[in-house]
Amino acid sequence: MQETVLAVDLGGTKILVGEVTKDGEIIASKKYPSDTSNQRAATEKIKSAIADYLEEHPSTRQITGVGVCVVGRVDTEKGEWLEIYPGLSERLFLAQEIETAFGFPCSITNDVSSAAIAENQLGIGRKTDHFIYINIGTGIAARVVSQGKIISGGHFNAGEVGHMVVDITSQEECPCGRKGCVELFASGLGMHKQALNAHWRYPETILDIRKERRIGFDELMEAYEKKDGLARYVVDLALKSAAALTMNLVRVSDPEAIVFGGGVMSNSWFLEKMVTFLNPKTIRFVTKGVTITTLDPQTIALKGAALLAANQMNRRDSCG
Repeated sequence: MQETVLAVDLGGTKILVGEVTKDGEIIASKKYPSDTSNQRAATEKIKSAIADYLEEHPSTRQITGVGVCVVGRVDTEKGEWLEIYPGLSERLFLAQEIETAFGFPCSITNDVSSAAIAENQLGIGRKTDHFIYINIGTGIAARVVSQGKIISGGHFNAGEVGHMVVDITSQEECPCGRKGCVELFASGLGMHKQALNAHWRYPETILDIRKERRIGFDELMEAYEKKDGLARYVVDLALKSAAALTMNLVRVSDPEAIVFGGGVMSNSWFLEKMVTFLNPKTIRFVTKGVTITTLDPQTIALKGAALLAANQMNRRDSCG
């Protein structure tokens, strides 16, 4: 009988649950509403989603484990969810809770780490052991893969590059407490806020500027192509900021490839313009390309969670 893994991807508005083969093929999946107001609420939603999925989708295969990816800091080895957001922390042994509730061995990791796992095993990692995965969506985060392994850091916080300063002259303060962070300028939410802050200088803008609605990146892209002044200002600032971030990370980690994911990078438009701001002397050793992930951005983290669980079960089997 074919062995599979139940994978769970916790997002800000949804939970995606799916049955996945050990080589990353999604057999079936279902979305559920999430609650990330705190770790306990999120955990209960995860357990409820798993229970419903198992009831509605009885498997004809052998489910051997569960892989879960969540937002925030995670100690994968201990199965401990340390923090959902900075300043909002309730240390939970999430893996053990799920194992107790459902009887399957469980592995947990951060959502961006999960995407990097999938990229490492199914994407660019098949060509190189040294790459950076950068996710640009509502926020910005990255993971550095060196010698085939994801760098996690001493407190499981490596890769929070959205708080790398790219403008030391900026007086705009980030929620992290610093000024001039790249997330303020190049993330989806950052671009929205930049448009709100600067729209008074562009009274002829075609963008729909209302505080109660989010300006989507697709709107900015369309207005940019129509030479809208506000869109040009916001997007050019984002392009330069994202390029500065990329080059900083290259200088720090010496990758052979850079792979982008996330909503802002859902097509090649942003990347094609951003690479024009990359300095050739900085990028010269990135010999395997600066590209968008070839994996589906909607399911990359789900696949990574499944691969993590399969990897950890294989490691346990080999050790014991």
